[in-house]
Amino acid sequence: MLSLGQALAAGLRAGLSAGGVPVWLDTPMTGLEVRDGRVSGVCATRGGEPRLIRARRGVLLATGGFERNEEMRRQHQRAPVGTQWTTGAAGNTGDGILAGLELGAATGLMDDAWWGPSIPLPGGPYFCLAERNLPGCLLVNGAGQRFVNEAAPYVDAVHAMYDGNTAENPHIPAWLIFDQRYRDRYVFAGLPPGKPLPRRWYAAGAVVSAEDLAGLAAAAGVDAEGLVKTVTRFGEFAAAGKDEEFGRGDSAYDRYYGDPRRRPNPNLAPLARPPFYAVKIVPGDLGTKGGLRTDERARVLRADGIPGTRIEGLYAAGNASASVMGHSYAGAGATIGPAMTFGYIAAHTMAAGQ
Repeated sequence: MLSLGQALAAGLRAGLSAGGVPVWLDTPMTGLEVRDGRVSGVCATRGGEPRLIRARRGVLLATGGFERNEEMRRQHQRAPVGTQWTTGAAGNTGDGILAGLELGAATGLMDDAWWGPSIPLPGGPYFCLAERNLPGCLLVNGAGQRFVNEAAPYVDAVHAMYDGNTAENPHIPAWLIFDQRYRDRYVFAGLPPGKPLPRRWYAAGAVVSAEDLAGLAAAAGVDAEGLVKTVTRFGEFAAAGKDEEFGRGDSAYDRYYGDPRRRPNPNLAPLARPPFYAVKIVPGDLGTKGGLRTDERARVLRADGIPGTRIEGLYAAGNASASVMGHSYAGAGATIGPAMTFGYIAAHTMAAGQ
């Protein structure tokens, strides 16, 4: 049984099978063939042997982003960054983007990603989606202060982490603070309500706990006075049902992931019942957002300074292309939705000989 994006991907795969379209696994692309100034095929390795797949209409690059390419991440994105915090597919090493660059393609948004506050667990990062929105938790920096609407879209939350990060007041890592009442009420990182957080998480430094906020601050390495003031003020906001600092719970997006049982604001509750917990938060991601720049018909543009000029026969979609969403996050499906749409557009454009 599959749901959400996995079900959508399964439907696409079923469609390929029904249409008799072959899918070659374990067949890495090694480059693009160009004939008479036009992309005419893909060079690949299959079964240990080089292969050339010729294309009469054109080549569509849908090879994902470069989240697993350490060198590209360090070249294009803000520190600290690396491949250790991503949940992207292991094969997303930017091959399609690099192949386009070799032909003079333009790129965009290479500094950005589908960021998300993530917990660096021993078995790999856990991408936090609803945990931040639920009442009874807040996100703080090294000064023990809030710096963002915790319920904001995950891309925006990490932008705030990077924008505020300094050596004097680190925002990376940040810390998600909550109390025992929160732990007893909600699923957290896949764990049922009330279940103790695993000892291995503590051993890895991903979580600390204490009976009071001062002890929690000491364990997490954040300013104790700042944390106590922040939690106290947050409790006042929760009682009033209004976050006067960041407007948490004001938007329909925030409330969608909140707890409707909590009134007057489904995203706000005080932190009052010990023990208290602090979970380390790093700038993880689902994949990178930057790639080859395309026009409205998914055709890859050149970087030679002449507006609108294209690399003939080359198309791109998905995270191999610069996202149509720009630096923003428009809502659920902002990755796979445009990937499907521009893949569809590219196919029709090729079929029309454009």
